[in-house]
Amino acid sequence: MSNDIYGFSAETLDGATVGLDTYRDKVLLIVNTASECGFTPQYKGLQEIYQQFATRGFAVLGFPCNQFGKQEPGDAQQIGSFCEKNFGVTFPMFAKIEVNGANAHPLYKYLKDKEPGLLGIEAIKWNFTKFLVDRKGNVVKRYAPQTKPEAIADEIEKLL
Repeated sequence: MSNDIYGFSAETLDGATVGLDTYRDKVLLIVNTASECGFTPQYKGLQEIYQQFATRGFAVLGFPCNQFGKQEPGDAQQIGSFCEKNFGVTFPMFAKIEVNGANAHPLYKYLKDKEPGLLGIEAIKWNFTKFLVDRKGNVVKRYAPQTKPEAIADEIEKLL
């Protein structure tokens, strides 16, 4: 397993493979997303903090996941157009992945290992769980799905 997030890569919605070293020296908020979830309106807040801090070296990385209530049934094109049309999403969105279980994406295995949730339970509990990563690729904090993106702005600011 990698010592930081830069050893991982992921496929984007348009099928390109991107190494996370592309985001070296940036503060990141990594989020598992879904289009049909009660927390889906958080896309708006994620886009707002992305726009607020992007020029200072910040990025939101969205990872659609269909493991929670099957709330991300669409294919890559449907997910992309939904995010763009409904929330004006311009931050990087990746191909649909699994975040729990045997087929969990290696990045998510790493994130959960570095920052387990409440009571040390590593599993992601629901859509819109967020991981804050500093400029050196270290996982700093994990946020519950109900934590709104704007509530994290001060902590992002401190890392910038």
